[in-house]
Amino acid sequence: MFVKVCGLSTAEAVREAVDAGADAVGFVLTASPRVVSPSQAAALLGAVPAGATPIGVFRDEPVADAIAIARAAGLEWIQLHGARSRADVATVHDAGMKLVRAITMGAAQDEFEDWGEDLLLIDAAVPGSGKSWDYASVAALPALQGRKWLLAGGLEAANVAQASSAAHAWGVDVSSGVESSRGVKDLAKVRAFVQAAKATAAA
Repeated sequence: MFVKVCGLSTAEAVREAVDAGADAVGFVLTASPRVVSPSQAAALLGAVPAGATPIGVFRDEPVADAIAIARAAGLEWIQLHGARSRADVATVHDAGMKLVRAITMGAAQDEFEDWGEDLLLIDAAVPGSGKSWDYASVAALPALQGRKWLLAGGLEAANVAQASSAAHAWGVDVSSGVESSRGVKDLAKVRAFVQAAKATAAA
């Protein structure tokens, strides 16, 4: 099970996530309670060991701006939320970067197709609510068969195993589910989530 912990803003939280076994960590570089500056993200890279993937997260920024900001932070992966196009995917790759394309369960059917992104992330129809949703509904989407994609939205240590199994997810992404308050990561919750997610693959 591939595990990404998003919205990290301290070196301590980054180390806790990767020490627990997280495969990727996300730095939010867009308006958010979890936002970090490009220079802060660059400093946090020092806590990311080889083998773990740091990803810059953006919402509605034009793709060229996201690429420029990610480069300033020293990041090679970007995650794009918001209305995107196949041309945006090509632009990211032409810039020599890799892409996580984020969509919601309320997206148009063609958005679930393979646009050439390196990873697809599927969030709740109302992202950011922190509430669980019908994860099994994802498993019925034929466009996802045989592809690498991440499940997000309302996940926490207590439900990640059941949710990922119901959705037939290749990986999972968490942010609010490992926080003590909005934007503040709880290190014990981070570790518990990663361990629970990783145990799913071994079950």
